[in-house]
Amino acid sequence: MDTIYAETTPPGRGGVSIVRLSGPGARAIGEGVAGALPEARQAVLRSVRDGDVIDRALVIRFDPGASFTGEEVVEFHLHGAPVVVRRLMSALRARGARLAEPGEFTRRGFLNGVVPLSEAEALSDLLVAETEAQRQQAMRIVSGDLTRWADGLREKLIRAGALVEASLDFADEEDAPAEVPAEVMALLAEVRDDIQRSVGGFAAAERIRAGFEVAIVGPPNAGKSSLLNRIAGREVALVSDEAGTTRDVLELRTDLGGLAVTFLDTAGLREAENKVERMGVARARDRAAAADLRIHLVTDATVDQEVHVEGDLVVQSKSDLGAGDISAVTGEGVDGLLEKVREMLAARVAGAGLVSRARQVEALQDAADALTATHYAPPELLAEAVRLAALRLHEVIGRVAPDDYLDEIFSTFCIGK
Repeated sequence: MDTIYAETTPPGRGGVSIVRLSGPGARAIGEGVAGALPEARQAVLRSVRDGDVIDRALVIRFDPGASFTGEEVVEFHLHGAPVVVRRLMSALRARGARLAEPGEFTRRGFLNGVVPLSEAEALSDLLVAETEAQRQQAMRIVSGDLTRWADGLREKLIRAGALVEASLDFADEEDAPAEVPAEVMALLAEVRDDIQRSVGGFAAAERIRAGFEVAIVGPPNAGKSSLLNRIAGREVALVSDEAGTTRDVLELRTDLGGLAVTFLDTAGLREAENKVERMGVARARDRAAAADLRIHLVTDATVDQEVHVEGDLVVQSKSDLGAGDISAVTGEGVDGLLEKVREMLAARVAGAGLVSRARQVEALQDAADALTATHYAPPELLAEAVRLAALRLHEVIGRVAPDDYLDEIFSTFCIGK
């Protein structure tokens, strides 16, 4: 196994830059640039050298099995000057270490049994979190809530499996039950119901992680682009009195009260006069249909029924010119509209659970299906169903995962993670 290094703080100037060194040669290489290393988990000021003194830095050492990667780790907390970081990394490379690949520290933590895959996935989500809801959801999993939940279910299955095996293998023993105890079926029902509740919260959890799309639709010159600009607080979309100005779908990603929401400004819905505009209208209809919510911005009571879905918001615009609900020009009613959108989307994620990945849902559903088939199964088949369900729960945490999936997950990390 190679010894790897990388800057774990964002590159550039700052107060402090941290360079992490991990692998079997970490201690020897660390001593080569910083002299005698401190006791594990103690920060000590050292002169970091490569011929001359590179910097005065805090040096921290971690023992194998007690670090983020599960390996021997040395961290250098340097002054945040790019030239200092480059000089230290050059010294580490000269002593046999190599630059880490994206996500390699976290991948090693997973392979060494320190970081479950579910927590690595959540760490990836945390690193790109844009809203408070995304941060909270990721932190629950990074903190081990999903691991503890799945392990709790597996403990019930282990108990149930032990009772079933006792009924099979020790049926002639005086103290063993003569048939499968009622406790077994009760435990399996508890696990199955708990799994189904968690699977039921997947759509909401996935929406928090991926974000919502809200399409602003309506006829030409209804004020759609002006509303997008008002939400953004800057000019995102070109505004003109000429109908058909918006030809493509413009996107604005925002933090709406803690939720990630992308507003879509679409082409005016009408019978287009030329090929390019027809393409824009068709694209607008497709994106609007796929959105989580549509704001129908109208100048009268007419709504395009082709894209209208029950529960959509219908808003009359241009209140500054007369009767209407909002004005993108003056801002009247816009805050109220956005609060209504936030309330509607928040209601959709109220039941969000811990499961936020499709692979986790698949494993859980397989476990539930295995347990569903146990109602009238003989003890031999019951024991196999319990074993299969326990295995699939093990895969929810990701202690077992195919290499190609690991490649996909860890390639999304930055080099320092």
